[in-house]
Amino acid sequence: MQGGQKHRLENPGKVLLEVIEVQLGEYLEEDDIVRFDDDFGRG
Repeated sequence: MQGGQKHRLENPGKVLLEVIEVQLGEYLEEDDIVRFDDDFGRG
């Protein structure tokens, strides 16, 4: 499976949303994330 698709999550509801992220591959670190636009100022 290849990545590369832009996506975004939002919870407009009042119920707490819990997300479980699953990564596949040989390299599983946070620095492989590319943020295109981040409302919260994360790099």
